[in-house]
Amino acid sequence: MKYPLVIVQFGALFVSLVTSYGFRNCIQKYRSATTFQCMNRHELDIHSVVSDIPSTAKILTISRNTIRYLPCRSFSHLPQLQNLDMSYNRLQIVDSGAFENLSALSDLNLSYNNIYNLSLGVFHGLERLTQLFLHNNALFFLHPEVFRPLLTLRSLNLSSNHLNNFSNVVLALQPLNQLKNLSLCTNNISQLIHNHSLPGNLSTLFLCQNHLQDLKCHQDFLVKIKYLDLSYNNITSSSLQKVNLRNTNYLTIASNPHFNISTFLENPTIPPNRIDYSGLNLNTAYKLREICSYLRGKEISHLNLIQNNINFLPKATLENCSSSVQVDLSHNRLKNVSCLMFLNPSKLSALTIEHNLLKKLESCRKATIFPELKSISFRFNRIWSIDSHAFTNAPNLKVLNLNINNIIFLGKYCFSGLSNLRTLRLDNNLITDLYSNSFLHLRNLTTLNLRNNRVSVIFENTFQGLENLIILDLGGNKITQVKNGSFIGMKCLSKLYLDLNQIKRISGDMFNGVEATLQVLDLQSNKLQYLSSRQYITPFSKLHNVYDLKLPGQQPYGLVIIPRGFFKGLVSLRNLYLGYNRLTQLGNDVFDELTNLTYLNLAEDCNGVQNLSPGIFKNLVKLKFLDLENMCIESLSPDIFASLSNLRRLQLTKNGLKQIDIKIFENMTKLEYLDIWKCPLTCTCDNKDLQRWLNVSHVQIVYAYNITCSNNNSVLFHSFDTHVCDLKAKLILFCSSFFFLCLLTIIPIVYSKSYWRIKYNYFLFISWLHERWKSDKDLYKYDAFVSYNTQDEDWVYETMLPMLERCHSSKGLRLCLHHRDFQLGRDIVDNIVDSIHDSRKTLCVVSRSYLRSEWCSMEMQLASYKLFDEMRDVLVLIFLEDIPLRELSTYHRMRKVMLKKTYITWPIAPEAQKLFWAKVRKALRGGDIADDELLITDDEASLLSNLPC
Repeated sequence: MKYPLVIVQFGALFVSLVTSYGFRNCIQKYRSATTFQCMNRHELDIHSVVSDIPSTAKILTISRNTIRYLPCRSFSHLPQLQNLDMSYNRLQIVDSGAFENLSALSDLNLSYNNIYNLSLGVFHGLERLTQLFLHNNALFFLHPEVFRPLLTLRSLNLSSNHLNNFSNVVLALQPLNQLKNLSLCTNNISQLIHNHSLPGNLSTLFLCQNHLQDLKCHQDFLVKIKYLDLSYNNITSSSLQKVNLRNTNYLTIASNPHFNISTFLENPTIPPNRIDYSGLNLNTAYKLREICSYLRGKEISHLNLIQNNINFLPKATLENCSSSVQVDLSHNRLKNVSCLMFLNPSKLSALTIEHNLLKKLESCRKATIFPELKSISFRFNRIWSIDSHAFTNAPNLKVLNLNINNIIFLGKYCFSGLSNLRTLRLDNNLITDLYSNSFLHLRNLTTLNLRNNRVSVIFENTFQGLENLIILDLGGNKITQVKNGSFIGMKCLSKLYLDLNQIKRISGDMFNGVEATLQVLDLQSNKLQYLSSRQYITPFSKLHNVYDLKLPGQQPYGLVIIPRGFFKGLVSLRNLYLGYNRLTQLGNDVFDELTNLTYLNLAEDCNGVQNLSPGIFKNLVKLKFLDLENMCIESLSPDIFASLSNLRRLQLTKNGLKQIDIKIFENMTKLEYLDIWKCPLTCTCDNKDLQRWLNVSHVQIVYAYNITCSNNNSVLFHSFDTHVCDLKAKLILFCSSFFFLCLLTIIPIVYSKSYWRIKYNYFLFISWLHERWKSDKDLYKYDAFVSYNTQDEDWVYETMLPMLERCHSSKGLRLCLHHRDFQLGRDIVDNIVDSIHDSRKTLCVVSRSYLRSEWCSMEMQLASYKLFDEMRDVLVLIFLEDIPLRELSTYHRMRKVMLKKTYITWPIAPEAQKLFWAKVRKALRGGDIADDELLITDDEASLLSNLPC
């Protein structure tokens, strides 16, 4: 739509007070005004990325770009920045002072770059930095003073670099008195030779995946380290026995092929219960019993035997590790757990046996009870069958993880005895059938996960007994039917996941038993489809407490049509997902029931919708998030969004919008985020208002300054030339002003030259109106209206009136004279007009003074209207003087009347005056005076002389 300039300017002022803004290469995180993400922008220059970020920014992520160089004071305009992530760039050079003025920065991530050198002063200004990540770079040297400004640094990660000179690293760490965590893994360090000690507060040291063999460090060099990782090196037991580790609480020496743990424990420099026994090749029962002999009677919270290549555990193998609370046997080759007979049941609370080769869980009905066992995890095995009573030896179990196996068969009472179980994970298996007694005894179960199995039908009473179940996940199966009554008995179920199944039909009866408690319902990627919007289907009519409903991606063609009343009953719904459904139409009443909706996702529904019906969101007054991405929308009218006064985020990405009327944002007074990225906006006058709004507003528009014109990709939308848009408006204004100027110039000239002509035509029009609306044209108030000049007033009053009016009442004429009969106080023109039209004739007493009078001329002209335009005999002329024709030629109106009408001349001789008055009376009473009537015989004159006046 195009508007004249004036309308556009005023429109821009009164369009909502909502304003917008954007950033060239960053996105402000929704609902967090201080968090910015600048990812995958392929920018080379740091200034082009951060120059438009406001000084209030606190968290900034600039990852996965191609920035190679950080100049001095790159972020000086961001003094409040607290967290800066520059990982996954291609940084090579960081100038001295690159981070100046970042006095509030606490976290700096420079990992996964190509930094090979840190110049002196590079960290100047980072007085409050607490965490620094420099892993996965190309560092080979550290200047001794490079970390001196970092007085508050507590965690430093230098892993995966080329810092093989350990002594130089220790020297550079000397100023870091607050350092607690240091990682130097994967740096090709072969020895711990040093000239200085480690920082006094350092407690955690990672030296994994180096080439350490003989440490060659002072015996007390690591005395203050509490957590020490020396895994994946070539350390020998003898070299480690030379080091004092009496204060170390955790030591891992996994995957050191020449390390003999038994030899080390004969003369340990660390208590045996503080060692992680993972990756030490403890693959026989003998070796394990030997380790447990050293641990006998010692409290150990975690016994880690990960990655020891253990394939069999005989009975009581770990019996002497009696104080173990948590045992982890993951990443071994165990094929059977034999009801945990290899463990001492006294204090065990958690058992993890993941990534092994377990195939079957046998019945443990008569096995030893583990009274404290609360958690078991058998994930990532090959379990295909679980016998009945498989877990009766753990009656107090609360968490059981059996997911990611090959389980096909569940014994009839496989979970018998687990009355205290809270969480059961059976997802990612091959279960095909669920029976009414499968979960019968799990009365305290709150979470049941059966995702990604092969269940096809949910039968009635399948979940009976699960009266405390809150979460039921059946997603990713092959369910085609959910029988009525399937969920009966589940009194607390609030979250039900049925996504990624093959359900073709849903009805209200499907949810019998859980109508009052269900809050989350996921039906994503099923096979629901409706072919007519005239159908009236209400499957959710009883689900009054559901607040989250997912229906996206119905297969294979999408939902296509939403039937009438489909969402009826969902009075509490807040989140609705309908994306990827290829909707062909959306009626304007489809969402009328959802008055509490705050989130609506219609993304990727492009299948011919093209335009949304006005009023479609009329009842969604609480909506805050609306996703309309890729819906093939080609135009948007203001009526569509008229009710969305609480909307905060609007996604319009990848639609066919070539122009956007900013009036659609009038009622969105709380809008904070707008995404119109990848819309083919044209740089034409139709988008002039949008460009102005974009450049001055306070609503974030995603990549607002990177949007290009669809009609010219080399031009940016925010800066295309709009001056041409004003030419038409300017032309209109110029033409209008020129026209009015001409009028103002011409009107005075015309007025001065043709004043009386204009006035005459005006009164002709008034006369015509009077005549047109006269109700009775045959009734007159006067016989004649006398038009005369004041200089002839004596003749009129002394000579004419006695002869025409002052006679007997039956013969006298009624004359109208302006000095006598005009209404006082009334406009003179109105008096003249009314007098002429209230008189049968108009008598003009013509003299030279009469011809010179403007008023007399106007009176005669008004009277001549009927003569010339209506061909009516109303005008009688009396000439008091003999005026030659040449003198009358200047009075064209008088000449025109004389050519049409016979006139009477006042005679000087007294004898002729009687005939004169006779002719006047005859003319005023009716009929024309023929030319031959001007001749009179002597007898007639004698007769006339005897006539009464």
